Amino acid sequence: MPQHRPVSTFSLVARDPANGDLGVATASKFLAVGAVVPYAVADVGAVATQSYANTGIGPRVMRALRAGVPLDLIDAALQATDDQIALRQYGLVDAVGRSVSFTGDGCHPWAGGVTGVGYAAQGNLLTGPEVIEALAAGFEGARGPLAERLMVALAAGDQAGGDARGRQSAALLVVRAEGGYGGLNDRYIDLRVDDDPDPVPRLRGLLALQRLYFEKPSDDDLLALEGEVAERMLRVLRSAGFEVSAQWDEAAERSLRALAGVENLEERMTESGRVDRAVLEYFERQHDA
Repeated sequence: MPQHRPVSTFSLVARDPANGDLGVATASKFLAVGAVVPYAVADVGAVATQSYANTGIGPRVMRALRAGVPLDLIDAALQATDDQIALRQYGLVDAVGRSVSFTGDGCHPWAGGVTGVGYAAQGNLLTGPEVIEALAAGFEGARGPLAERLMVALAAGDQAGGDARGRQSAALLVVRAEGGYGGLNDRYIDLRVDDDPDPVPRLRGLLALQRLYFEKPSDDDLLALEGEVAERMLRVLRSAGFEVSAQWDEAAERSLRALAGVENLEERMTESGRVDRAVLEYFERQHDA
């Protein structure tokens, strides 16, 4: 028998058919579940490994997928070569959306999983099968980008009962080629709540911040810094301690960019003379303007 603790958790691995993004969402009564369960490589695949987690599964699956091995043969090889396979649980999805969910017969009940088009949902030591049913239904019914769909599924599983022992941590990983910070890696979204009595809502809040800080605004969201918009932004700047005139000018523009730097919102500063609606509203909340 293994000496490490079981990662009793629920998770969903999935592919976005719209753009090929791959991701994993997971939650557990386990410290820092995001350090153990999720593993994904852009344009290759995504893995969740749990119960008595074998963290070697993720790299092994990626090597096999890159070599062109079909997902069903990878699943068969994992089961045939792990002498503790009865204690393992995993979900796999490849770059075209084929999926596998495996639950060993030695996993702590309730334990099980389901697969659907482009996803696999699984969990062990859960309050019951309704958690997995809620995960799957939540994902299938959600719309929008993959990260938001994964969060809907995770929240549905959490509300259905989640881990029978309680709540502690949650994580969300979405990979996209050159999607990470500065385009230098594939970690498009990589968020974790490591120790919290209610981690899934906290994780949803982190995703909202991720969108605010790092998403480029659409042209429709950019407001010209004139009239009422300029007045609102000038009030923000004064509240934040900047000395600005009554009109929008170059000094005000420099102050806006300085404030954006303080708040880590540089990615939203796309051009002079306009401000992102979300940035303006965020500044107004932060500075009571």
